[in-house]
Amino acid sequence: MAEYEFDLFVIGAGSGGVRAARMAADQGMKVAVAEDRYMGGTCVNVGCVPKKLFVYASGYSQDFVDARAYGWENPGAELDWPTLRDNNAKEIARLNGIYRSLLENSGVTVFDGRASIVDPHRVVVNEWAFTTKRILVATGGWPFVPEIPGRELVLTSNEVFSMAEFPRRVLVVGGGYIAVEFAGIFSGLGADTHLSYRRDLFLRGFDRDIRNFVRDEMIKKDVDLKFNHNVSAIEKLQDGSLLVHAADGSGLNVDMVLYATGRMANTAGLGLEEQGVVLHRDGNISVDDNFRTSVDSIYALGDVTGEPQLTPVALAEAMALVKHWQTGNTAEIDYNNIPTAVFCQPNIGTVGLSEEEARDSGIPVTIYKSEFRPMRHTMSGNVERTLMKLVVNASTDRVIGVHMVGEDAGEIIQGMAVALKAGATKKIFDETIGIHPTAAEEFVTMRSPVSAK
Repeated sequence: MAEYEFDLFVIGAGSGGVRAARMAADQGMKVAVAEDRYMGGTCVNVGCVPKKLFVYASGYSQDFVDARAYGWENPGAELDWPTLRDNNAKEIARLNGIYRSLLENSGVTVFDGRASIVDPHRVVVNEWAFTTKRILVATGGWPFVPEIPGRELVLTSNEVFSMAEFPRRVLVVGGGYIAVEFAGIFSGLGADTHLSYRRDLFLRGFDRDIRNFVRDEMIKKDVDLKFNHNVSAIEKLQDGSLLVHAADGSGLNVDMVLYATGRMANTAGLGLEEQGVVLHRDGNISVDDNFRTSVDSIYALGDVTGEPQLTPVALAEAMALVKHWQTGNTAEIDYNNIPTAVFCQPNIGTVGLSEEEARDSGIPVTIYKSEFRPMRHTMSGNVERTLMKLVVNASTDRVIGVHMVGEDAGEIIQGMAVALKAGATKKIFDETIGIHPTAAEEFVTMRSPVSAK
């Protein structure tokens, strides 16, 4: 009789959990997964996938306007919110089924329910207990809403995709990826949109030129940016609208408030602290280089362990962990030069160091920048612009940062990430022949530095 019922019990069927479960099963392990809410995790259900579908939807309003200069007449196009909402729900349901099938076809046992750890080798799901050699916690993050009067009146990214009605007036609170993206989404879909952020400029951690440029582009798109703005309370009025009170005494009347003020580790009720698993002060699970917690049989990966909170990172960690179990070698993850995109409008794509990070590290840098009107807008009259920037180590000529704001920035920066990973120099960029006419060719035609130090 086997010592344990399972070799691995994964709590959480998000990107990292599903990948780890499937790979472990492929290696001959007997694996179980428990998921209580989102089969496929945040990314598939209330994150990356539906968000980008909504970005596509919100972009059509401007496309209809731009098309007129190209001879297309499109009178009176209006958003039908139920169609967008329901078609999105159908697509997510389809993806849920795919993720379940991937697990089951790999021989993984799937449990629907919230799991908890009752000892280092025993997990309970729906009052049923199971023994397991290893436990992997991959429960991701959960939206954080600060304790303010009226917090029960707000929505988060968990609920926003399934709203019964589309709001006419929206306040988005926050300054990260999700806040900036949803401000663009709501504005593009036709809402009177405001963005509240408690500091002087959003997207902290990104290159300053990128942050400034996106600010200016969002203003062009009629998003009301409220910097150094602190929401102190939210009040529901008799007509059903919301009055948002700010610390400076001002008020704003809207129909919906979306809070995108960060995410916390989704560890409530898992039994981690009771088993002696060490958590950081911010609630993230502390792990070593092999994703092992302070309890030898319990592991954790993905968003639940902290930054970088990105789906591809969780996937890479899952593969590295299973390989570690297979070989005994240290899990190898390179967190340098991880590319990322923000699907605001226009998009941000970035990889490597910002100019500020490079200078703060004492690296002598040469900066190349290009700002221009995209070719498609030379006829449309659209005032949207594109920014591209290279950060080059002046001592080695190596390109150490590539940043872009513009259409399809994420698609373009993925290729740039390969170049940075390979150690490409500015000389190699200069010797690369561009594809004409494209925006991307600008990255290999910038010759004159704008600043050096």
